[in-house]
Amino acid sequence: MNYEYQIGSGSTARRTLEFGKTHVVRPKGKHEATIVWLHGLGDNGLSSYQLLESLPLPNIKWICPTAPIRSVAILGGFSCNAWFDMGELSEDGPVDWEVKVGIGGFSMGAATALYSATCFAMGKYGNGIPYLINLRAVIGLSGWLPGSRTLTSRIEMSDDARRRAASLPVFLSHGISDDVVPYKYGEKSAQSLSSAGFQYITFKSYDGVGHYTVPSEMAEVSNWLGSRLGLEGTL
Repeated sequence: MNYEYQIGSGSTARRTLEFGKTHVVRPKGKHEATIVWLHGLGDNGLSSYQLLESLPLPNIKWICPTAPIRSVAILGGFSCNAWFDMGELSEDGPVDWEVKVGIGGFSMGAATALYSATCFAMGKYGNGIPYLINLRAVIGLSGWLPGSRTLTSRIEMSDDARRRAASLPVFLSHGISDDVVPYKYGEKSAQSLSSAGFQYITFKSYDGVGHYTVPSEMAEVSNWLGSRLGLEGTL
């Protein structure tokens, strides 16, 4: 699968990268929901698969793609699996708004996955014709929200985005001892979403936890998803 993006706003230059392997956790019960789970910088879809396959959510199909290998500025140009380029973890840093990713029929903004997914979620059939996705929940673990300064103004430009923000549940969590993406950025992301009109924000913090997941965190993810999606057979 190829990954194509535009370089710079308005530029016609294009570059194509290739996805790694996509791993799929198939539902063990009645298929009621599909979740696309994007791994972290330098990771891969297999790690996501291993994390998710044991969750007590038998009615969810998890799609775990692997990002293309590309140069990342914040790593001094080092190449690794990355959904988008990043120069710095800062509200004032540049935002790679132009990146688009196609994942198993889904299309979303990679650089601003949380923003894009909440404001406009579109899929594509094999012939390229788009269709709306019934987006029902968003999860972000140990991350941050690029473009938070302009989030409110972007959402206010669209009646549909405002309606989504007012009803879409979002779960965010962050380790207080995270030395990769500092905790303050995770906390600020939740605050920015709330200020922009997102009314159903759940933010969980974990003492002594760094840039990784822990069983108690994933248990809360499972409980939250089961409750918000109304899934049958969840534990």
